[in-house]
Amino acid sequence: MSRDIRLRATFDRAAASYQDARPDYPDELYSDLLAITGVTPPAHLLEVGCGPGKATLPLARMGFRITAVELGDALARQARHRLTGFSDVSVITSSFEGWQPPAGAHFDLLYAATAWKWVDPEVKYAKAAALLAQDGHLAVWNADHAIPTDFDPIFTEIQKVYEEIGEGHDGPWPPPPPEDQPDPMAAEFEASGHFTVVATKLYVWSLRYTADEYIALLNTFSGHIAMEPAKIEHLYREIHRHLAARPDGRLTRHWSAVLTIGRRL
Repeated sequence: MSRDIRLRATFDRAAASYQDARPDYPDELYSDLLAITGVTPPAHLLEVGCGPGKATLPLARMGFRITAVELGDALARQARHRLTGFSDVSVITSSFEGWQPPAGAHFDLLYAATAWKWVDPEVKYAKAAALLAQDGHLAVWNADHAIPTDFDPIFTEIQKVYEEIGEGHDGPWPPPPPEDQPDPMAAEFEASGHFTVVATKLYVWSLRYTADEYIALLNTFSGHIAMEPAKIEHLYREIHRHLAARPDGRLTRHWSAVLTIGRRL
């Protein structure tokens, strides 16, 4: 976990821009989450790695009680600011591994949005199960770069730039489309011995970005935040150059999220 622990701390440097730069998760994902788990307000939810409140706000607006744990000081402050109007939502600055919940605390649903991969695998499933009520659920999803068969060809050109600076994609390019990729999280749930998978669902959507908007997005990714200045300068210059050649100066980035839901054994 040493490299992951170092990288997971980088997100706090993007606290001011994260909420606006990162995409919202699909409304359908939240609808499916509630339908599959059966949780209804005012059930008590625990969120791991809430960031600035990207996935906290939609559930808070529905009337859920939420305890959110966030590693980064700046991100936690952003979340508290955005959640000020919700008296039943609290944001705690701590790692999930190090957080000491109140004695006897149990939650109806524990969820993590684009955060679960950063939690120590030796700790997370056992601790999640211990914090859940009987028949409680764990729900995990990420927002990832999707490469469908009709992906924007500019990403092949940008991929060449990543290779030039020694930051190339692992594996063949382009990778398989999202519908052909396995759900490693489901296997991880089952292997933990604490959860059985009750549902997985894929969501794919797309957004348009100007060069500045896309660079703002990249500046919220751990690998880019930690990248050497000379590399990042070259990469961003090339993104501007490629998009300047387009009439509208925009690219289309596809996103995918896989919602994995497990029930506590």
